[in-house]
Amino acid sequence: MNETEEKFGAIYFAVLGAVALAFGAAELIASAGEGFTWGILDSSGASDPMFLPWKAIILLSAGFFYLSSVKNFAEIHQLAKAVMASIMIWIVAGMAIWARIAGSIPGEETWFNSLEGFLASYAPPYCPEMFLLPFSLVIVYYILKERETE
Repeated sequence: MNETEEKFGAIYFAVLGAVALAFGAAELIASAGEGFTWGILDSSGASDPMFLPWKAIILLSAGFFYLSSVKNFAEIHQLAKAVMASIMIWIVAGMAIWARIAGSIPGEETWFNSLEGFLASYAPPYCPEMFLLPFSLVIVYYILKERETE
């Protein structure tokens, strides 16, 4: 990994860590109250209110891991922290995606949902981890770059 890639990765994951930390703090505050929905962002915990504080703790931890990995980003241990934070986001986002898929199949009055009802269940609002998921996939590039240097 060259110096430019290392600097970009450090800045990128510092920003991603700050955003994950902010989302985690927002979900932690939302779990203490009744939650909130703002535009296409949903932290109401409507699907599973008991899991909302745990998601908040996971996002806070992922944010801290990202932020702690930015110093000397090309070093393998620092990269491992960023990988661990990404995996934490992937697990929570995967659970949210699975909940959305599983909730879209059964209908309200019939065994299976209609096509309109099925597609409508994928409309916004989305939880914060679904916003973080595509941005956390950038770590795969850095894993592959680290593999090439060995």
